[in-house]
Amino acid sequence: MKDVIFWGATGQARVLREALASTEFQLLAIFDNKPRPSPFPDVPVYLGHEGLSFWLANQAMPMKLYACVAIGGGRGIERLTLQQLLQGHGMQPLTVIHHRAFVASDAEIGEGSQILAMSAVCANVTVGRAVIVNTCASIDHDCVIESGVHIGPGAHLAGEVHVSEYAFVSTGATVSPRVNIGRCAVVGAGAVVVRDVAAGETVVGNPAKPITRSRPLDTHNQ
Repeated sequence: MKDVIFWGATGQARVLREALASTEFQLLAIFDNKPRPSPFPDVPVYLGHEGLSFWLANQAMPMKLYACVAIGGGRGIERLTLQQLLQGHGMQPLTVIHHRAFVASDAEIGEGSQILAMSAVCANVTVGRAVIVNTCASIDHDCVIESGVHIGPGAHLAGEVHVSEYAFVSTGATVSPRVNIGRCAVVGAGAVVVRDVAAGETVVGNPAKPITRSRPLDTHNQ
């Protein structure tokens, strides 16, 4: 068996553990920045960076560890930052591909990304680091999905879409061919996007229209 830890003790942790069922990975511990009950009766939760340091210091022997960041939604900056933190502790980011997902043979999936049940990543798609492609989402041919993006459940991206880092395409949204989604942008649930979305912009509706440009853009390098 191979050992893995999660950062994040909410619903995404449940989804990830199910995706790892019947694999060679066993979940040893969960860490979270907030005090939360464990989503699993057999796995303890430790609080924040201090909890991580305590847990690592009390391991009986050096071992190879894998890590998953179980934080969804529009929190891609946080997800990627935590992935880098765990790498700094010597852990290997685990790329999770559910056994009932489709990933084309020529698709590229970045480290620490999560391709979940019934989703599809099609021909010549590039997926960056710490990306979530959630349940039943689809990404058609020649799309580029940059690091820290979350494609929500049931969202559909047509061919040649470019989604810039940390953007969030919400549940059930549809993005037309050759559309660009800007950095830290948000596409609302059920939106139909037929034109480019600017960085930091939130769009909703059919056809999708902007409602705000106030979402903060990260100002430091990842």
